[in-house]
Amino acid sequence: MSPRERCLACLAQSPPALFEAALWLAAEHDSSVQPEDTLAQLNDLLHQVRSRLPHLPAAELAMPLLRCLNDLDFHEDDTAPLRPQASLLHLVMRRRRGQPLALAIIALELAQRLGIALQGVSFPGHFLVRAVGADHLLDPCSGRRLYTQDCRALLIGYFGDSKALQAEHLAPCNAQSIIQRMSRNLRHLHVQDNDYLAALKDAERVLQLGPPSMADHLARADIYQQLACPQGERFDVERALMLCDGSTEQLTLSQRLRKLGHAQPLH
Repeated sequence: MSPRERCLACLAQSPPALFEAALWLAAEHDSSVQPEDTLAQLNDLLHQVRSRLPHLPAAELAMPLLRCLNDLDFHEDDTAPLRPQASLLHLVMRRRRGQPLALAIIALELAQRLGIALQGVSFPGHFLVRAVGADHLLDPCSGRRLYTQDCRALLIGYFGDSKALQAEHLAPCNAQSIIQRMSRNLRHLHVQDNDYLAALKDAERVLQLGPPSMADHLARADIYQQLACPQGERFDVERALMLCDGSTEQLTLSQRLRKLGHAQPLH
């Protein structure tokens, strides 16, 4: 099987093998990646974490787990500009630096092996985690507790006052949506790095992992534009137009199609 097929197979397991799926995602970009090597590193990390955790019930170990990882030098990558290595899991394990989502995947895998009920939360701009049943969220980069007011402040920090906190921002997410978000992150980082062929792989994976959205089709259309592939660009602009509700956006997309040599009537 190809790395993409192995990634999808990991997600289809019950329960999903999230950590391994993320490694196969990385293998799609780097043929030298051997997931079993990184899984062996994770086993070593598990022993280190287990020896450092306090003797508390599993339900009380979510925050200590994250703080333990922080003590072991796992931190958010603050490199500017951020590079794809911040989201490729084998490199995050090696460097102990990564995006919040990548650090959360490591924490979620360790929590599962330690019997700690921890869930991912796809919070906008900064992936978070939650101990099942807790009244607060946790920052995977530090273990800091985040209550509703903290989440509002975090959202404003990323988006300003234009984005209001909604219940869906605090809801747990499944393994497939986590890998889809990681794919979106990598798509952005590869575009930023001018590696459009790598970004195209991520864009394809995004669309494969969930219902198509206008934004995801437009993101792939822009990548095809950079790769001088008008046929692929046209396909995605057409799909984006079909999913578009706003009249202004419909007009903009129709004009873009005309420039590509195909006009689709507005309805």
